[in-house]
Amino acid sequence: MKQDKASGKNAVTKAVALKYDAEKRSAPIVVAKGKGAIAESILEKAKEHDVPIQEDSSLVEVLSKLDVDQEIPSELYTLVAEILSFVYQSDRRAKEWEDEQ
Repeated sequence: MKQDKASGKNAVTKAVALKYDAEKRSAPIVVAKGKGAIAESILEKAKEHDVPIQEDSSLVEVLSKLDVDQEIPSELYTLVAEILSFVYQSDRRAKEWEDEQ
């Protein structure tokens, strides 16, 4: 559990994993979500596979209300586009760094 330092209360870790395949879908979909131990497992798998992690508790709250395999609603496109941009830039930088090594 993560502790909410502002209130001193224990805050449960939450995670949502998204996938975007432009050839198959018009929008990203939720591929995994959970809280507590399940969220920790999602985060661990992401780290194991070098999937960039973006922390945004407000967005996680909204996305966690969606079902697995559900496309994100159009109202969230801008926020998710910013995250995907971060992910793509991180991937590009990592590949450039590997090529330099």
